[in-house]
Amino acid sequence: MTTVVPTSEDDPALAVVRFTSELAWADAGPEVAEPQVTRLCMEAQQCIVMGRWLDLASLMLTSADLVFSKVSDKDLECIFTVICNLASKLENLDEFEVAKLVSTKITQQPNDKPALRLKILFNLYNLLGGPDSRFFVYMQALNLALNGKVVDHIIPSFKKIDFFLKEWNIGVKDQRNLFLTIANVLKESKSSGKDSFKFLTKYLATFSGEDSYITSEAKEEAVRSVIEFVKALDMFQCDLLDIPAVAQLEKDSKYALVYQLLKIFLTQKLDAYLEFQAANSTLMKSYGLVHEDCITKMRLISLVDLGLNESGQIPYALIKDTLRINDDEVELWVVKAITAKLMDCKMDQMNQVVIVSRCSEHIFGPHQWLSLRSKLATWRGNVASLISTIQANKVIEEGIPAGQGTTIR
Repeated sequence: MTTVVPTSEDDPALAVVRFTSELAWADAGPEVAEPQVTRLCMEAQQCIVMGRWLDLASLMLTSADLVFSKVSDKDLECIFTVICNLASKLENLDEFEVAKLVSTKITQQPNDKPALRLKILFNLYNLLGGPDSRFFVYMQALNLALNGKVVDHIIPSFKKIDFFLKEWNIGVKDQRNLFLTIANVLKESKSSGKDSFKFLTKYLATFSGEDSYITSEAKEEAVRSVIEFVKALDMFQCDLLDIPAVAQLEKDSKYALVYQLLKIFLTQKLDAYLEFQAANSTLMKSYGLVHEDCITKMRLISLVDLGLNESGQIPYALIKDTLRINDDEVELWVVKAITAKLMDCKMDQMNQVVIVSRCSEHIFGPHQWLSLRSKLATWRGNVASLISTIQANKVIEEGIPAGQGTTIR
């Protein structure tokens, strides 16, 4: 049975082939251009009739690439919309091949109209049905945004990453590639260091359970995560010590000191940092760490540690000695800690103590879980006791008739 496929010039694909080929051959003169345009149109027509959509996409892209700088952005968007729409005619493997072909061609020159190229990739993504195709195009868009320096256009999509991960159902290696690329995009954007650090930590966490050879691949990024945490003046809590990819640094001859620095910022006080800095000032400078900023961060960390260890009250004198500051600076640093939301407290100037009601933990390991369990048990006991008291009082009130207790017998 013969299938008849109409292929008039009204077909969007043929219209695009004619339009782009005429522009591509315009400088050659009509005698050379017309035969070439006719040949390309006939070849496109054959592809449509035979259902060779991948070949058609390749043909259309060859001409479209040549005219990228010759037509308006609106015309380019229309041209590539028609090309991208070819993917919707296909399924599974063929769709992936078209998506790969189109996205690879678009990303070849990231510095030429990068925002428009990114928009075309988004349009292609929305036309695709297969998760493999969608993930591939999204990764291409990430790299285009990074290389073309238009990262602000793709950052809003990061809010949906958890949803995308469920949709794509990708393996561990692809997750690593995704998380690390997003971390690099966010770092390039100069946005909050917390966002970049979050995805860098996600990347490192994917190496849990891997053998040492594979985990060693993440060594440079592990160092980067430590340095980013130490540098950030708005980050005071992290789980890096529990991540195997970071823990490997402890026994590494090159990076052991980096791991030691991380432990100081998460588990020790200002004195330990000053001792480390005095012995390793060159190392600190090589990583771009500013001593004054590190002191500021360590003072806040040390103050919070005092709040966690001093049974709810911290003498002004202890704060002064621990933070190595003057008497008149104590309250200033307490206010800084409150402003950073590291602790909730009141200052008793009469008795020269800080009364602490809450402090933020720098790490949340087994010890912190046990402490939380103990606090919850105490809270539960207090609530149960309160409920029992209320119920007992209610029974007494309901069980005594009006006027009883005032009659003498």
